[in-house]
Amino acid sequence: MSLAPIPPDQVATIVTSLEMRARPTRRPMPMSDLRLIRWRRPDLDKYRALFRRVGAPWLWFSRLVMPDAEVRRIIGDDRVHVFAVEDRAGIEVGMLELDFREAGQCELAYFALVPELAGRGHGRWLMTQALALAWAPGVERVWVHTCTLDHPSALNFYRAQGFMPFARAVETFPDPRLTGHLPRDAAPHIPLFA
Repeated sequence: MSLAPIPPDQVATIVTSLEMRARPTRRPMPMSDLRLIRWRRPDLDKYRALFRRVGAPWLWFSRLVMPDAEVRRIIGDDRVHVFAVEDRAGIEVGMLELDFREAGQCELAYFALVPELAGRGHGRWLMTQALALAWAPGVERVWVHTCTLDHPSALNFYRAQGFMPFARAVETFPDPRLTGHLPRDAAPHIPLFA
């Protein structure tokens, strides 16, 4: 067994990819006062603001560092379905992004609620919504990835929903708190070394 040192300006995480190869048995819709709103061809600034709001606690950074044109190309593609999760007051408190660009597959590209909603059953509600939408006609595989930077229960949550792990990898990247893409106080549970 060996340890690989990580430079102080980098972050490392273990990424686990999970999949479903068959539509799960329908379950009753869990109760929630949240609602799912489809954003067709969302405004880039609005999209990134929501991405940052739900993802900063887990160091989500990919769509923040990606060139504007590339993000617009992805979220403007009719095969990429972006949803905001709104509370009763119309405040955006979560996001769901389903990527159907690969034939016969749907990737749950982004799935998150603000941390304040954790442990209240809203995640099960959002997953029930996500799976109902993901298993569109012709879809034979739904997959998602999570990592050790995500909510500590994320991996077990996906497994409890019927996803099975199929791959694991180590990812390292420049700490987005040091590059200025996220505030330095984001994800305080992840040590900042520089």
